[in-house]
Amino acid sequence: MPTPARARGRRISAVQALALLLSFSLVAGLGGVLAAGLVLPGVAVANGITGMTVTAFDDLPSELEQRPLPEKSEILAADGTLLATFYVQNRIVVPLSEIAPIMQQAVIAVEDRRFYEHSGVDPAGMLRAAISSAAGAQQGASTLTQQYVKNVFLDAAERAEDDAERDRLRAEAKVSKGAEGIARKLREAKIAITLEKTMTKDEILEKYLNIAAFGASVYGVESAARYYFSKSAKDLNYLEAATIAGITQSPSVWDPVGRADETPEQDAERYANSKTRRDKVLRDMEQEGYITPEELETGLATPVEATLNVSKLNQGCMSADTTVPGSGFFCDYVTKVIANDPAFGETARDRTNLLYTGGLTITTTLVPGEQAIADAEVKNGVPVNDPSGVASSIVSVEPGTGKITAMAQNRVYSALKEQNPGETAVNFNTSFQYGGSGGFAPGSTFKVFTLLEWLKRGHALNETVNGSRLTYNTNEFTASCVGRLGNEKFPFGNSEGGKAINQSVIDATRNSVNSAYIAMAAQLDLCAIMQGAADLGVTKAGNPNQINPLTNTPMGNVPFDPFPSVVLGTDSTSPLQMAAAYATFASNGTHCKPIAITQVLDAQGNELPIPTADCRVGAIDPRYASAMNFALSNVWTGTAKDVGKPPFPAAGKTGTTTKNEYNWFVGYTPLRATAVWVGYSENMRTMNRETINGKYYGYGPYGSSIAAPTWKRFMVQVLNGADNQDFAKPADRELNGERVGVPSVVGQNEQRAREILEGAGFRVSVSGEQVPSSYPAGTVAEQSATLAPRGSSISLKISNGQQPGGGGQGGFPGGGGQGGFPGGPPAPPNPGEGRRDR
Repeated sequence: MPTPARARGRRISAVQALALLLSFSLVAGLGGVLAAGLVLPGVAVANGITGMTVTAFDDLPSELEQRPLPEKSEILAADGTLLATFYVQNRIVVPLSEIAPIMQQAVIAVEDRRFYEHSGVDPAGMLRAAISSAAGAQQGASTLTQQYVKNVFLDAAERAEDDAERDRLRAEAKVSKGAEGIARKLREAKIAITLEKTMTKDEILEKYLNIAAFGASVYGVESAARYYFSKSAKDLNYLEAATIAGITQSPSVWDPVGRADETPEQDAERYANSKTRRDKVLRDMEQEGYITPEELETGLATPVEATLNVSKLNQGCMSADTTVPGSGFFCDYVTKVIANDPAFGETARDRTNLLYTGGLTITTTLVPGEQAIADAEVKNGVPVNDPSGVASSIVSVEPGTGKITAMAQNRVYSALKEQNPGETAVNFNTSFQYGGSGGFAPGSTFKVFTLLEWLKRGHALNETVNGSRLTYNTNEFTASCVGRLGNEKFPFGNSEGGKAINQSVIDATRNSVNSAYIAMAAQLDLCAIMQGAADLGVTKAGNPNQINPLTNTPMGNVPFDPFPSVVLGTDSTSPLQMAAAYATFASNGTHCKPIAITQVLDAQGNELPIPTADCRVGAIDPRYASAMNFALSNVWTGTAKDVGKPPFPAAGKTGTTTKNEYNWFVGYTPLRATAVWVGYSENMRTMNRETINGKYYGYGPYGSSIAAPTWKRFMVQVLNGADNQDFAKPADRELNGERVGVPSVVGQNEQRAREILEGAGFRVSVSGEQVPSSYPAGTVAEQSATLAPRGSSISLKISNGQQPGGGGQGGFPGGGGQGGFPGGPPAPPNPGEGRRDR
């Protein structure tokens, strides 16, 4: 944008400016506008105008930097439903061919009837306006070309980053009195002359109709047509065109639409003012022959309010709820994605500017029908203004694509400073960067990552673990990424009826037994567990720019800390991250980052780069995914048995933190993965002895109390009638483990036999009835297998010391081999000497 004249040359007095403008007008009137622009300095000097030099006129800019106009951006749901608009100026730029001819004529009639005849300025009108301005009055008479130039300067002022500079440029562009007002008109005149040498009249008219203000917050005729009459500018009739054309002279005065809080009397006054101005435009249109006398008569008799069909502006995410229930939080998440992702600009300021001025059309993944169900069911679980104050959220992701199809919580979205009870701008479903929440401890829903690492390390679901211990020392765990963990006591307890006994991993998962999962973690690398979760997108959800003083690690965007307690879900993540991770199991191992945007078009309809889901096929070996699905499908006979299995194949995991502060249920089918969270959002506080949604919880609630039923109600409605296929069956290797050699314990006493077999990773069962054998009484006479999955149970039979009858030794078919089981191991050379394989 050229620097204004006063900033580049010396200032001139009112007399000098008026003299200069007078010279311009006289020459223009005699020799033509274009000639005036060329000879004015010479004329001024020849006439000896006071102190005037050639520099005074030459220093005025003659070129105009025309930048793309700020346009409003729109966020749409997946089906095209408008969620919200964002703008600094509510504008939609359209070509002249998309503006009704009668609209063009209405503006020309009232603003510049000689538009197609002059060369950018109207000398007589300028002279009248200059004389009035010098006398302290204000008069228009600028051509449409000059008005366009003025609007370009105003637009440049709005783009200024410095507040003081913005105010200065605004004032300079608007000044209309005295020497500065005359100087502004000279500047506009000189630029207008130059502009008309390089642009056609239609091009100038098109730009004016797109840049001008047609209301208190409406810019350009397309936005004006949609706002006042709910139609496109190409479809306007003569009455509507006259109304819009009349507004631009003084938008705050002639705008027929008032504020929502205005009284009926104020509305009536506003309609009357608008009609006065509209009728003036109609008379000008009739005078120019654009409408007939009959149309004029009909128009004058028509009230302005009878023609209006106002479409209120959906500015910002607070308006999203009016079209799709509860979608304000998702809308806000989309704006945070744009603000955070370099795909939309180099800096955060660039990205925000693009959203508010770039004229983007942003199509999102939100499915309105699913969103409405999510909003209803999360509020059915815990009402918005429940006396308990407990919060709840739900988010759903499509496996295999990462698309977020629904995102809701039992709060009303509000970005206002002053908020009513039940209102917030904090998004409970997302991490700090994308909604302001620091995340929540996931409790037992985090156990799936220990189970995943268990399978990766060659263990099996039917393997038995020692779940009897409720206290460990931290030095019993491995954490390769941090070294030794010290030697501190780590006590914990079981919840939801979990028994501290030896049990299979599949039973430990079904019943969410802490002691069994800690026993599993003690056989694994804690760092690998946390990294495995991070690989599926589950990281800390807090502010990544803040450091946790206890661990000296960032609060967000990094893997969980490798401590034994974290295995039970004591660190904090977000529901969205958990839903996306579980979606990896649902899609048979394909991990996709959660995405909210499927397409962004700029104002010209060009497709812009967007964040992608970066789907990775085989992020988890499909064998492990199938085993995970099988194990988690048992939740309906375990911790969620009271909820009842849904009418389609589904898997999931309940979660409850130590003192019932947070409850979770994260569950999935091949079509949807959905996470539900319940708890206090402000701090980590117990829900024990609270009445929530009319039900008193003396101890609890648990993940199966509110979260799981909410999940089920949502999923049953969303997947009704869908092709709900089952998960792939697990392989024997992940179910039962790899078959390995079983140490022979035949001839060993029972205690020693147990030590050998349990040391090799097997369970032991002993028959209550002793059998005849050539081995001494009390020693092992027979064992059930020489090859078996690690962790499986080996059956033993004890000798009674009596020689067996018959020819072969061992009492089972296929005699001849010791042990009695087919293919049993041979007898050791000396009774009592057994193998000690481990």
